[in-house]
Amino acid sequence: MKRSTTLTTLALASALALAGCGTSGEETAGEAPETTTSAAAGTRSTDTATATPSTSAQAVTEEHNDADTMFAQMMIPHHEQAVQMSEVMLAKDDLDPDIEALANKIVAAQGPEIDQLKTMLETWGEPTSMESGGMEGMDHGSDSGAGMEGMMTEEQMQELEAAEGTEAAEMYLTMMTAHHRGAIDMAQEEVAEGQNPQAIEMAQKVIEDQEAEIQEMERLLQQIQG
Repeated sequence: MKRSTTLTTLALASALALAGCGTSGEETAGEAPETTTSAAAGTRSTDTATATPSTSAQAVTEEHNDADTMFAQMMIPHHEQAVQMSEVMLAKDDLDPDIEALANKIVAAQGPEIDQLKTMLETWGEPTSMESGGMEGMDHGSDSGAGMEGMMTEEQMQELEAAEGTEAAEMYLTMMTAHHRGAIDMAQEEVAEGQNPQAIEMAQKVIEDQEAEIQEMERLLQQIQG
């Protein structure tokens, strides 16, 4: 009789132990969706945070004058050519790491500024390029450069594309230095004569950024020329 009672007790203990394991497993399995949900929520939160800066375009005010319009319309093709020159360099083989870093920096800075300039013009109800008789005579192939200081001619762009090695690096630095100086002159004129606060702020940034890059390019050019 005692033996039977002992066996019954052991059986009950085993059953309870198995039930406990089953409950524990279910609780563990039930916790997984909470972790997944949390991760998904974190992803959504990150996506939202990333999208937030786009609201900066809404900050453009409509007040502007002719100097603001001229600055934006002229700076767009000016920036586009700087990006084009940098992309030409980035496509070359065995590019010096310092030149590569500079070219990437110029693309990263001026690409978004082109979009901002277009947003300004659209906000003001102005065309994103100068009308006939203005910008048409000052495109990438223009030799006159009237009002578009620092722009390279089509022939110069072709020479840059054809160059390789040290010759290409020296040509890029020399051309981009002149290009930056032209942009700085245009930006200084906007600061002096412009009215729109966002356009003036961008012009000040162009001056600050490109003056620093000119110093960097002069240093790199000295290294190349020895």
